[in-house]
Amino acid sequence: MAVDVRWATTEDAAALATILCEMAAHYRQAQLDHGRALAAARHWLTDESPAYPHFALAFAGGEVAGLASVAIAHPGIDLERLMFLKDLFVREGARNQGAGRALIAFLAGHCLSHGIGRIDLTTEDWNDGARRFYTQLGAERHGQKIFLRLSGEALKTVAKS
Repeated sequence: MAVDVRWATTEDAAALATILCEMAAHYRQAQLDHGRALAAARHWLTDESPAYPHFALAFAGGEVAGLASVAIAHPGIDLERLMFLKDLFVREGARNQGAGRALIAFLAGHCLSHGIGRIDLTTEDWNDGARRFYTQLGAERHGQKIFLRLSGEALKTVAKS
């Protein structure tokens, strides 16, 4: 299957909303309302910093097949920027057909052409398919970091301190 990947634009808000809803279900989150997801997608694609697009979308057969959500951090330890891959998601009907690999290749090409030295990412410990996929691409498990999160009440408490 031919897969086309591009940075999402405001015209892609509906496609982004659709895939965000499917992604929430896959990651065992509460069902997202499509209208709410569409409003968020429109906001993110119009009001966020244009310096670095945040979403790459893969399309196959005219339909959205996958999503990569990224952020660029300045600088890395070696004074090179890094790309943090927050989420890579491929719709169930498009899995194992090249959409994930096409998204990663697109991101890697962007990194190489913009002086970004690496892509860092995480995956859930239960997601065997994702771990196999990243290992096949040559990603190495980096055991020096522990993933932590500030959210909810802890986030509110820290903000007040």
